Amino acid sequence: MTQSVAQSVARMGIIGSDGRMGQAIAALLDEGEHTCAGGVGRTHDPADLAGHADVLVDFSAPDALADNLAAARGAGIPILIGTTGLSPDHHAAIDEAARTIPVLQTGNTSLGVTLLAHLVREAAARLGPDWDIEVLEMHHRMKVDAPSGTALLLGEAAAAGRNIALADATESGRDGHTGRRAPGAIGFAALRGGTVPGEHSVIFAGEDERLTFSHSAQSRAIFARGAIRAAAWLIGKAPGRYTMTDVLGL
Repeated sequence: MTQSVAQSVARMGIIGSDGRMGQAIAALLDEGEHTCAGGVGRTHDPADLAGHADVLVDFSAPDALADNLAAARGAGIPILIGTTGLSPDHHAAIDEAARTIPVLQTGNTSLGVTLLAHLVREAAARLGPDWDIEVLEMHHRMKVDAPSGTALLLGEAAAAGRNIALADATESGRDGHTGRRAPGAIGFAALRGGTVPGEHSVIFAGEDERLTFSHSAQSRAIFARGAIRAAAWLIGKAPGRYTMTDVLGL
C-alpha cells in the first residue's frame, strides 16, 4: 500500500462487526469518506475479509487474536487492534506480526484519551515519586475485564513518566486491612454500573494539594471516530508496532 491510499478512500474490514464497537464503526463508515469492506463475527474466518480490505479493524476477543493477525499477515495489510484484556502472550504475538506488517494496538482509540495519556506521562515525569498516583475508571455493567484497557494505558503512561515498569508498581483490589499505601505505587480502582461508555480519572495526590486529569466518554462514537482515523493513518506505514500517540504525532 502507498501512503496516498490512507489519504483517500480506505476500505476497512471490521472484525467483531456484531459487537458494540463494530456496529459503531460501521455506522460512521456509512456516513463518512471511508468505506466498510465488510465485517465478520466470531464464527467467520477473518482471512475471507482481509482479501477485500486495505486495513483490518479488530474489536473482537483475545482468543481470536492469533487468527486475526494471521489474516492480516496473509493479506499483507495493516491491522488496528482495539481488543482489551490481552495477555503477555498476546502482546508477544503482536510483536511478531509487527515484523512484517504495520500493527496499531491500543486500549482506547479516543483522540482525547490519547492526549490525556500524554499529559499523564508528562505530569508523572515532572512531579516525581512523592506524588501518589491513582487511576479511577467506571464502565457499563456488561464490561468483563478490569482494570479497563484505558485505565491500564493511563497507568502505563504514568509508569513511563517515572521510568519504571507498571507491573512493579501496580496496586489494586484493596479490601480489608491492607496496610499503608506502598510508596511509589500506581493504584487502580474500577467501578461498574449502568450504561456508562467510559469515565477515567488520574489523580496525582501530593502534600496538601491534588491534581486530577479526567476524560468522559459520552458515546462510543468517539472511539469509533478515533479508530477510523487511526486505521486510515496506518495504511502505507512501514512494518512495526504503532500507538495512538503516533497518529497524533505526540
